[in-house]
Amino acid sequence: MNREVLVDGRGLLPPEPMERVLMALDLLRPGQHVRFLLHREPYPLYGILENRGYTHHAHLLPEGDYEILIKPRVISR
Repeated sequence: MNREVLVDGRGLLPPEPMERVLMALDLLRPGQHVRFLLHREPYPLYGILENRGYTHHAHLLPEGDYEILIKPRVISR
């Protein structure tokens, strides 16, 4: 099983990138995460991720696109 699910939203018009990444999150299996590529930082996505129990780490790539790694939040006991 591939641990990473790639969602490339570069070049897509809204709301398609958001729809694609949310669909990918709904299909994640245990141990998987999403790598989301986009031409801009998706600030509206961050609140949605928080509300749905995901963490994210975003950084700017050298070519000017953003890479956002999204993982289910680990609940400590």
